[in-house]
Amino acid sequence: MCGLAGELRFDGRSADLGAVDRMTACQRDRGPDGSGLWASGRVALGHRRLSIIDLSAAGGQPMVDAPLGLTIVFNGCIYNHRQLRAELEAKGHRFFSASDTEVIGKAYAEWGMDCVDHLLGMFAFVIVEHASGRAMLARDRLGIKPLYLDERPGRLRFASTLPALLEGGDVDTSIDPTALEHYMTFHSVVPAPRTILNGVRKLPPATVRMVEADGSWSDHVYWTPVFDRDPDRAGWSERDWEDALIGSLRTAVERRMVSDVPVGVLLSGGIDSSLVVALLAEAGQHDLQTFSIGFDSAGGESGDEFEYSGLVAERFGTDHHRIPISSDRLLPGIDGSIAAMSEPMVSHDCVAFYLLSQDVSASVKVVQSGQGADEVLGGYDWYPPLAGVDRADAVAAYSRVFFDRPRAELARILKPGWLSGTDAATAFIEAAFAAPGAGTAVDAALRNDTTVMLVDDPVKRVDNMTMAWGLEARVPFLDHEFVELAASIPPTLKLADGGKGVLKRASRGIVPDEVIDRTKGYFPVPAIRQLEGPYLARVREALTDPAARERGLFEPAVVERMLSAPNETRTTLGSNALWQLALLEMWLQERGIR
Repeated sequence: MCGLAGELRFDGRSADLGAVDRMTACQRDRGPDGSGLWASGRVALGHRRLSIIDLSAAGGQPMVDAPLGLTIVFNGCIYNHRQLRAELEAKGHRFFSASDTEVIGKAYAEWGMDCVDHLLGMFAFVIVEHASGRAMLARDRLGIKPLYLDERPGRLRFASTLPALLEGGDVDTSIDPTALEHYMTFHSVVPAPRTILNGVRKLPPATVRMVEADGSWSDHVYWTPVFDRDPDRAGWSERDWEDALIGSLRTAVERRMVSDVPVGVLLSGGIDSSLVVALLAEAGQHDLQTFSIGFDSAGGESGDEFEYSGLVAERFGTDHHRIPISSDRLLPGIDGSIAAMSEPMVSHDCVAFYLLSQDVSASVKVVQSGQGADEVLGGYDWYPPLAGVDRADAVAAYSRVFFDRPRAELARILKPGWLSGTDAATAFIEAAFAAPGAGTAVDAALRNDTTVMLVDDPVKRVDNMTMAWGLEARVPFLDHEFVELAASIPPTLKLADGGKGVLKRASRGIVPDEVIDRTKGYFPVPAIRQLEGPYLARVREALTDPAARERGLFEPAVVERMLSAPNETRTTLGSNALWQLALLEMWLQERGIR
């Protein structure tokens, strides 16, 4: 887990090593254990290292494999790197390190761009061929690791974070109106390849981009989950599905213990993270460190789930850390989390993960979490209304339950000129739902949420907030083989028992019943959901700042009405609409974008 950066030139000029150095240095928090730069004519690469696999200097990056004529920069972890190493050694390859980075380079030399099919893990990497000048950019199947791009005539820059590209300079920072509409419609989700800025794009998940020395390029999507029934499993009973699901998750959890440093668990007290702890205990993990967070209550909302996390920790004998966050840490934590965002992310979970990661990173460098189960297994409350909806009506039904607001309301909030004549959000969902497969409305929604919403909201959120403190987060529920199995499960089994029914039933006897039967929880930060006091003052400051007035995104009268009743206007799913507006402005102002 690290931060990478680089530049490829196609105009005959040498790469700007100074710009790459700045981009690399900007990502120090992602890789506090070391740094490196490498340049050769038209190519320059930079890397910040978080040492997890092969702690020696031999695992440093950029990694040059002189015999193969390759240089690689890599962010992530390959869980099957030892097995791949043995396979590649049998094919005649010789290794000079024990790192998973070198395994990727050898795999590329052996299989070309198909090397990604052999990798189990989370990754974003760039490989440059010395002789041909060709480069391969790749991102893992579920987009767990980011890769941002700044394309200009004659050059391509890339980095693990958007702010790193800004640090390189010469970026078009104008706002993309289509991305703005997505942000305001999908809870801050801006689907790849767009970002909120016209000048920055991101490589989509499960994608390989081959870039030739002349700047021409082509993209190859190498993985797509199938949300349809498998004929070979047509006769499976409910118990068959439950056993298969637990078996697949058990494998995923064990894979993610591969490390040369201790691995802990973020334990919220919900079924997902509790199950990860239970399976690790079952596998014989001793002295497992677990971490839970809590905030002060506000507006009648509880701010912690210590009761349930403590129950799980006691049951499985973990070394448990309860982390109460006092009010005096919350406001600085909000500003810190915004500074850590590669893109504006509206979820109040961001500050929770940011402050949790700050404290956890003092004890461990790697954690597992239960992230992703709700999107993969139908755990959210917008899925049940889609059950029984005719497939032809799926787009309209999904829009009603998931979009933050109707387009007419969006037109009242945005100032004239920002909303185009095309309903970009609906058009995006129509195209996504029209793809072959996903025969039911629920399947179509789960496919979209797994491949789009999950990638650019929860996954990105946890990556940004944990890496702000040099903490690597691993997500077993997003093991691609587990996702493939989950995608094939009949929707009725997923929606049973109020959502994630198949997982809940499979978990009986493994985790305490109290955790399974509890009301669904979340990472609560009441002070953001119920804006008042200094938090409301921070929101008002951002929305009335001269930069906000000059930018002119939102209708002033609408903003004033929302500020006068800050907790009244809610999105379709109950989020604080005022916070959504303020968060975007706070992010733009933090980045110095006018």
